[in-house]
Amino acid sequence: MEPIILASSSPRRQEILHTLNIPFVVNPADIDETVHDMKPEEIPEFLAAKKVEAVVKRISQTTEPGWVLAADTVILFKNKIFGKPKDIDEARNFIKKLQGTSHKVITGLALYNGKIHYMSTRTSINKVTFKEMTDKEIDFYLNTSEWHGVAGAYRIQGMGSCFIKKIEGTESSIMGLPIFELYDMLSEQNYSFED
Repeated sequence: MEPIILASSSPRRQEILHTLNIPFVVNPADIDETVHDMKPEEIPEFLAAKKVEAVVKRISQTTEPGWVLAADTVILFKNKIFGKPKDIDEARNFIKKLQGTSHKVITGLALYNGKIHYMSTRTSINKVTFKEMTDKEIDFYLNTSEWHGVAGAYRIQGMGSCFIKKIEGTESSIMGLPIFELYDMLSEQNYSFED
């Protein structure tokens, strides 16, 4: 299989590519994620495409890029985006708002095929419902420090799953790299899954 350049340093995305036995090289994109006048549901796909473009531009100065993959995930609650909390107080605020309710987890994907100089994009929208949590449960969760560096202050594959009552969608998409959409995009562009 041809290696894919992953325009992300996310351990979750790397873990999913390992699970699929897809070889990859990590080459994170450094972009300005400021977005104006855009529907929240469109932001992840837009940012994923910007990440791919940044990495392709950087790599193409020295070599011809092959496959470049990027993803971006946002938590959307009452039309407001919950990003990565800056501190424990903001994490507490996020969890208090999310508990006992449902929210959307939106992941955008962008895949560049260097052979044909073509980029395709997709969006996966999922719904996550948290159980009602007591202040003690919220404090317990926050003390695990799992909220660091993740959108919405929780990870579905960690202790946060103790409080997730229902998922409508796929766990891989909520983790940040939807397997179905990724496989479909790679297949569509004739990526060889053979060794």
